[in-house]
Amino acid sequence: MMASRLSLYAVAFIAASCGMVAAAQAQNYPWCAQYGGDFGGAMNCGFVSFEQCLETVRGIGGFCVVNNTYEPPRGTAPSGRPKHHAAKNAAKKS
Repeated sequence: MMASRLSLYAVAFIAASCGMVAAAQAQNYPWCAQYGGDFGGAMNCGFVSFEQCLETVRGIGGFCVVNNTYEPPRGTAPSGRPKHHAAKNAAKKS
C-alpha cells in the first residue's frame, strides 16, 4: 500500500515537472548556406542577412538561398521574402 502511494506521488511529480519545461525552439533565420559536397553538402539556416551568409561560404564553397520556412517574429509587419539586393545585382551581371 505504501509503495503504491509513493509510486503514485512519483508519477504525479514527474508529470508536473514535464509541464514546466519550456519547449525547444528551432532557429528561425531568413538565409541558408548550402555548402558544396559530393552528395549535396550540408545546409545551415542560421544567417540574419544575405551578406553574412556570403561571408561564410566565401572560400569554402557553396551558395546562399532564402530559408523557405522562415517566419518573422510576431509583432512585426510582414515584409514578404527577405531582401537580397546583392543576389539580384549578381544575376543582372551574369
